Amino acid sequence: MGRAFEYRKATKMKRWGNMARVFTKLGKQITIAVRESGPEPDQNPRLRVLITQSKKENMPKENVERAIKKAISKDEADYKEMIYEGYGPNGIAIVIETATDNPTRTVANIRSYLTRNGGSLGTSGCLQFLFDHKCVFKIAPKEGVTLDDLELELIDFGVDELVEDEENNILLYGEFQSYSNIQKYLEENDFEIFSAEFERIPNDMKELNDEQKAQVMKLLDKIEDDEDVQNVFHNMIE
Repeated sequence: MGRAFEYRKATKMKRWGNMARVFTKLGKQITIAVRESGPEPDQNPRLRVLITQSKKENMPKENVERAIKKAISKDEADYKEMIYEGYGPNGIAIVIETATDNPTRTVANIRSYLTRNGGSLGTSGCLQFLFDHKCVFKIAPKEGVTLDDLELELIDFGVDELVEDEENNILLYGEFQSYSNIQKYLEENDFEIFSAEFERIPNDMKELNDEQKAQVMKLLDKIEDDEDVQNVFHNMIE
């Protein structure tokens, strides 16, 4: 298994355990996708995948429709995607992705969480060198297509890692900018896409003792409880 998969297995999947958070996160992503490229799934590849993903997560249809209506309503506040970078206790690097209708509120909250838990908010881009920005597709296996064959096909489309997860589904990791090329290939070749996300994979992990880990986890839990927060990435070995 590659580094990206092991990191995801340890830290990312458990963040999706809370159904309410899943629905909130997907709803905001749908709204943002519609604002960017319109409400028609046929003309909006990102929206198309998100709708499929919402079905896999058993998100009620009315929640999806509400998120789309929110995007096309002129009376609704617009969500802005904001990224915050900083350090937690014991020098752990943390990148926080948010979707907010009030950036002033959000940055104040993020700064407060960090400073009250032994961390500090950094400047924009200060941790860019520590994380590789990847797109991640989760797809169903296809009869007659081996992992090796698929990997050879997808190298030319920007995929740099391909693994099978515990449920025998396939995870594809590619460069951030290769998202649309990979999605186009998968759709044109009739692969079932369960989800498509963006992740930040640390290239330098840091090991802490149990007491230090507990300090960091307390901060991460606090950050993730904020409804403006979409994703939290860090470089602590869990």
